[in-house]
Amino acid sequence: MGFRRFWTGALLIAAMLLGACDGAPPAAPRDTLERRRATLQDAIAGNPTAIVPRVELARVAIALGDGVGAEAAVKGALGAGAKEAALRPLLARAYAMQGERARALQTLDSGPIIPEMIGEAAWVAGDVHLANGDLGAAREAYDRAVHELPRNAALWVDVARFRDANADVLGARDAVDYAIELDKANSAALAFKANLVRTEEGLKASLDWYDDALAADPDNADALIEQAATLGDLGRYRDMLVALRHAATLVPRDPRLYYLQAVLAARADNYRLARSLLQRTRGELDGQPSFMLLSAIVELELGGEAVAATWADRLLAEQPGNFTARRILAAADWADGDADGAIEALLPVVDRPDADSWSLLLAARAAAELGRRGESADYLARAATLMRGEAVPFAVSNDYGLLTMAADAEPLDPAKAIPAISADILSGNSARAIGRATRLRDANRGVSDAHILLGDAALAGGRYDLAVQAYRAARDLDASERAALRLANALFRAGDAAGSGAAILALRDSQPSSIAADRLAGHLAMDIEHWDQAIAHFERVRSRIGNRDAVILRELARAWAAKGDGDRALPLIDRAYRLQPLNAGIMEFYADLLDRRDKKQAAADLRDKAAQIGR
Repeated sequence: MGFRRFWTGALLIAAMLLGACDGAPPAAPRDTLERRRATLQDAIAGNPTAIVPRVELARVAIALGDGVGAEAAVKGALGAGAKEAALRPLLARAYAMQGERARALQTLDSGPIIPEMIGEAAWVAGDVHLANGDLGAAREAYDRAVHELPRNAALWVDVARFRDANADVLGARDAVDYAIELDKANSAALAFKANLVRTEEGLKASLDWYDDALAADPDNADALIEQAATLGDLGRYRDMLVALRHAATLVPRDPRLYYLQAVLAARADNYRLARSLLQRTRGELDGQPSFMLLSAIVELELGGEAVAATWADRLLAEQPGNFTARRILAAADWADGDADGAIEALLPVVDRPDADSWSLLLAARAAAELGRRGESADYLARAATLMRGEAVPFAVSNDYGLLTMAADAEPLDPAKAIPAISADILSGNSARAIGRATRLRDANRGVSDAHILLGDAALAGGRYDLAVQAYRAARDLDASERAALRLANALFRAGDAAGSGAAILALRDSQPSSIAADRLAGHLAMDIEHWDQAIAHFERVRSRIGNRDAVILRELARAWAAKGDGDRALPLIDRAYRLQPLNAGIMEFYADLLDRRDKKQAAADLRDKAAQIGR
């Protein structure tokens, strides 16, 4: 009798363990899981030796994201007599959910695991290695997990996340599509699909997928938060707040909630509220570049130059090529009276031929403050042209020969190949750069950056047809500015102005928050004298960046003047002139508007100044 009860219990435990492994039932919505948890807790309270309900309770807690509850349930089952070899992966999962990744791996390695749970153990190991950034170990673990649990939808969602972390967009897409095929109501799979669609096709295209994810589980906090971020980028702030408030009822202490609200506050120029919200994240997001950047902006706006500089420095330590961070650091140093620091921060920007006029103007002021008049005059002259030169690859610090030798030895290692490609381009050896980039692309066809790298090499070598082809492939994987603007540039250089314009408008449609898309679309509208469209595009840019761009202000003035509205045009060109008092084109247009107002002397003075500058 006792022997039969023992084996019946063992079989029930095995069935419970396998029930969440391969061929698992569809994921249940949160409210269903909460009700099941309450039922199981009642069953356990009346039977302290029950094992099976405790194992199921651990599974439910894991599904609810409750690592502490899962740990308690697993330990309760072990205390009631369950075998460690059967529950070791569940205990490791509970530790991993609490952020105790080293302890999770130690648990997996601490003893034997029954064959039925090998797949789950590998799955947990894959998640931990992925969180640790060890992509090689994660790949091995997920391969083993998929071999053991080939039809587990939740596992395939994690495989999709792993492939996405590897920048393998096609692989991630295939994995999440298979997860949805296995379980069409899997909210996590639908939400991750939405994330991928947002990257590949744009913000608007992702919204239906978020709706599907929330229809499957209205309390999917991750989907709500990602949906809120997307709605915010689309400018739908009311809808964004609705999603955030719902998420706050589920995960009230999630730092992403405070961060997104801080973004919203900053966009509304309420920087004190933004600072307060950022502080409520309790340091949990301090290592994320977007958080560092927003913190630097907020502190600079509130007069905390030293703190803003600290955040910008931290971001530059992670991303030395982040020019926005360099501009913030320079502005903070300048406001704090450190002209030397401002120049030092801006040098990597202003030394490039494609330096922006804002950076050049600040560098000019800092150089003048240091008594370097010739350098200041040079920066002012470059800024006054309002024309940016051609972008060049980032300089490489190592010897060209050493870089090429390292890349030749390991041509498919991006860490070796990419610096060599940049060095080849800088050396004028574009054919060699194209060859390296082609090999890297062929080995990583699902990676957008691999196609972009080939496009950059082809563009540098004048191979516009190849550049267009590469950038199109990149845009099919990533609909963001990075690929779309490169494609538009390559098409224009190839003589396809219409195709270039279409690429810009497609970016504007897929990414309505793109300042670059609105700016370029505005110029396109100006070229064909569609004044109202141009004004709409440029006003959207101005609403985001303020009256700090002389070109935007000049073009708005031109559009309003073309419509016969001088009252609107005059203050706009006046602002542009104050920003760029040495630009002859702005002065001449300003003078024309003043002439129409019968302010002949002021117009003549401006024309005289423009003529002197032109000598």
